[in-house]
Amino acid sequence: MAVRKLLCLLAATALFVTGCAGAGSLGTGGRTLVVAIVSNPQMKDAISLKGEFEKANPGIRLKFVSLPENEARAKITASTATQGGEFDVVMISNYEAPQWAANGWLENLEPHMKATLGYDENDFIPSIRQSLSYENQMYAVPFYGESSFVVYRKDLFQKAGLSMPDHPTWQQIAEYAAKLDDKQAGIAGICLRGKPGWGESLAPFTTVANTFGAQWFDQQWNAKLTSPEFTQAANFYVNLLREHGEVGAASAGFTECGTRYAQGQAAMWYDATSMTGTTEDPATSRVGGKNGYVAAPVEKTQASGWLYTWALGIPKVGQNKDDAWKFMAWMTDKAYAKKVGETFGWNRVPPGTRNSTYEIPQYADAAKAYAKPTLEGIAAANQQKTMVNPVPYPGIQFVGIPEFQDLGTRVSQQLSAAIAGQTSVADALAQAQKYAESVGKSYQEVQR
Repeated sequence: MAVRKLLCLLAATALFVTGCAGAGSLGTGGRTLVVAIVSNPQMKDAISLKGEFEKANPGIRLKFVSLPENEARAKITASTATQGGEFDVVMISNYEAPQWAANGWLENLEPHMKATLGYDENDFIPSIRQSLSYENQMYAVPFYGESSFVVYRKDLFQKAGLSMPDHPTWQQIAEYAAKLDDKQAGIAGICLRGKPGWGESLAPFTTVANTFGAQWFDQQWNAKLTSPEFTQAANFYVNLLREHGEVGAASAGFTECGTRYAQGQAAMWYDATSMTGTTEDPATSRVGGKNGYVAAPVEKTQASGWLYTWALGIPKVGQNKDDAWKFMAWMTDKAYAKKVGETFGWNRVPPGTRNSTYEIPQYADAAKAYAKPTLEGIAAANQQKTMVNPVPYPGIQFVGIPEFQDLGTRVSQQLSAAIAGQTSVADALAQAQKYAESVGKSYQEVQR
């Protein structure tokens, strides 16, 4: 039932991918692999290094289709679910990988990994590896992994006489944001995502909801988006952004917040631990070396960080699976981290996937401010530590069901409207509750 629903939701989206060049098409001088990726900074570095792969693999040429996160998700999902065959390699996450593997949409990568000398799949951080597995078989390999944490300006805290604890509460963060908010100087107290999208604003917001004791659904699949806990979390998030957040918060996502923080326009930023490639890059950041990093803030739970990984998979209908794996192995093996560090700087190494990365002396030195909170965040990112009450779905910052792509996007639009002042939090949640109830009822029917 869930798969049929997802295919229906994607019917319109699928129309947009038909213009892409067919996967595995012949290019000048050999075969062309079409690789669909999200246009995050780490992926841009991979594009810059593609000549290294092509030189080592004569006859294979790479064509990247790089898109913003929301658009990339829609196109990749539509192509893979409808078996369109437009892409040889797709960038997906631990939200999609287990579901798509269960649906038969992805190639099992275990045989490819075992046949590749020196690839060492056991080097992957266990929780990251497990998150990309279905029935203990990996169907995607991680490019980078992350939890979430807070970066803050140590110089601004010192000037204000403030001290950031290693494990702050959200109430403390709100107090710091109020004290450090300096609109005259163009410095927001905090930067948080407000941009619509289930993988944009809902990622940080859902971790806030979790630690406030909220659930999307209870164990009987009753929607809980108007519960006291969910309402308290939404009011907290919206008010914090409206009072002490960045200008234009309702349209700010990971990229926008990263740019603002790196340009010195925010005192704190709560987001993915992979942010360090932006915050510490001497080529683009004005605040590199001035930052401290601490655990994701909590309210009622022991931890609150999310678990996420951008990974690479091969659609089951792919025609060039061996070539596709060669590229994926190159982009996710141990040597790639060293190549990025030596080429672009060690702060730009894709983090959070391989234990061996943290044993590279140059990286260990560059990452000394954030390696420990990154690994601790990933280790603590499970429902037992980040949620107050049990839930019937997998995931921390997402609800691990196919319908969440549509449901999450709709709810995020309501949240963004509240941040923009276009609607009240109460009205936004009332509408969001209706969307969630429709999804919950379908699962209640299955249980009967």
